[in-house]
Amino acid sequence: MADPRLNSVHLDPPRRKDYRRARAVLLNARGWQTIAAEQFPGNFAAFNNPNTLIQNLGGERPPPGLKFWLTDGDFVYPLKVGLNTIGRSPDNDVVLPDAYVSRRHCAILVHAGDGCELHDTASKNGTFLNGRKVPGPTHLQTGDEIRMCDRQLVFMTGDEAKAGPAQSPTQTGS
Repeated sequence: MADPRLNSVHLDPPRRKDYRRARAVLLNARGWQTIAAEQFPGNFAAFNNPNTLIQNLGGERPPPGLKFWLTDGDFVYPLKVGLNTIGRSPDNDVVLPDAYVSRRHCAILVHAGDGCELHDTASKNGTFLNGRKVPGPTHLQTGDEIRMCDRQLVFMTGDEAKAGPAQSPTQTGS
């Protein structure tokens, strides 16, 4: 496997099977432009530094150049083009140190063109978008609330960015 963040060895066999299925859906949702952007991030992303958070100093806007980000009120979590993993494991792009959040709880796929999708990666307690459990890959819109156990993050976009088609939490059909 090319991306060590997506390793499933730590899971028990029944959950490992579910996780691998979710991982396959996630990886297959990337288009060729997104895959290229992941391999050559400098050419496609203005802000591309994994495992990064920025303290929110009370301003409503994050640093210039961010197209997509998550916020919890205290911190801003920049999202890069491609795969952004979220969970309690320290090698995730967004690290949430909470015992009830899965190691690889979910992921946000930022497409090189436009749009972002939320994917639950067979987490034990589920991922919720605007109060509803995510049934599969779901397009994100600015202001969407993503909840994992007791942790809540808000998905935001820059003025020039589009997050995806306006729709309620539904499967994308990818």
